[in-house]
This record gives sequence, C-alpha cells and structure tokens, in this order.
Amino acid sequence: MKVYGNLMSTCSRKVMMVLAEKNREVEFTNIELTKGEQKTPEHIARQPFGVVPVLETDDGFQMYESRAIIRYLDRTLPGTSLTPTDAKAYALMEQYMSVESSYFSPAAMKVVMERFRGTNDEANIAKGREGMKKPLEVINAVLAKQPFLAGNDFTLAEVTWAPYVDYVIAVGEQAVLGEYKNVMAWWERVSSRPSFKKATGR
Repeated sequence: MKVYGNLMSTCSRKVMMVLAEKNREVEFTNIELTKGEQKTPEHIARQPFGVVPVLETDDGFQMYESRAIIRYLDRTLPGTSLTPTDAKAYALMEQYMSVESSYFSPAAMKVVMERFRGTNDEANIAKGREGMKKPLEVINAVLAKQPFLAGNDFTLAEVTWAPYVDYVIAVGEQAVLGEYKNVMAWWERVSSRPSFKKATGR
C-alpha cells in the first residue's frame, strides 16, 4: 500500500492518522508541495486536481480525497473500527465531519494560511477567528455531555478535525480555542493518542 502525500498537509495527516490507528505501515512517497510536485503530469495522472494525498492499494486500486480514503481504510483494514455500528452514533459522526468541512476548517484555514504565508492580513484573520466561533460553540456543547463527537468512542470525526485544530494552535491562535473548555479537554484526549503523534511526527 502506498500513500502519495506530504506530512505537513492536513489531508495527508488524516490518512496517516487512520493508518496509525490500524497499525498499518505504508510506503510513503513525499510530494514536495513547495516545489510544485503536486502539479506535475505524473501526479496529475494520480490526482486530477493536483493536490494530495493519493492512496494506492496493493492490488493497484488508486483513489484520492482524504475523507473518502479514510472511510475506505477504516472499512477494509483490520483493527478497531473508527466508524460506529450504532445508527445514531454513525449519523452524529457524519454530522460532525460535515460541520468540520463546511464550517470549521474553511474559517480555520483563513487564519492558518495568513500566518504561514506571513501575509498576516488582520482583516482576513479576524474573519477566520469569527468564523470558527459558531462551530466551536456547537461542539463545545456536545462535548460537555460526552468524551468524543459521536459519543463515547474516538471516530473518524476526530480524525477530520484534528489537523485543523492542531494548526490553529501551531500558528499561535490557541486563545480562540481556549474559550471552550470542553473542546480543550477533548483536544487533550485526541492529541495524546499515539496515532496523532505518529501522523504529525511527534
């Protein structure tokens, strides 16, 4: 099994986190984003939109899009399932994965990219901070009642949130999260997992 990705990429980290949860080692091919390797004809043949990651299985099956990849890996690899069997818990997992992709990560990445690029457009950063508040309020209320987003167990919902929360903290914006004590307690549970540490090289 091969992964074409970049370990600084949020989407690559989701895939590597699931692989670590499943104790599955893969051949990792680094795609150097700063050199534009994701836009080469060779990579475009694997990923037509010119981004990472791409998964290639042992039988030659190739797929892209990190959320699709992690669902596939969880379904096909042995080990503890990261997808609830209970229908309501499953629905909640999907709901909070959607909250992340639709409401949290777009706002978070406004802040993260301004800081990473050094452009530091304060108006854009302020919009990003403001945009993060509502989804954080929503999950903070949920996490007051249960340890993880879908209930008592760590699921793919945590996997999709983790890289974005991590980068918000990495660029010095922890104060945005610090207002939500249940989110911070949840983050301690998520970030202390060996899979998270392995996926982020810690």
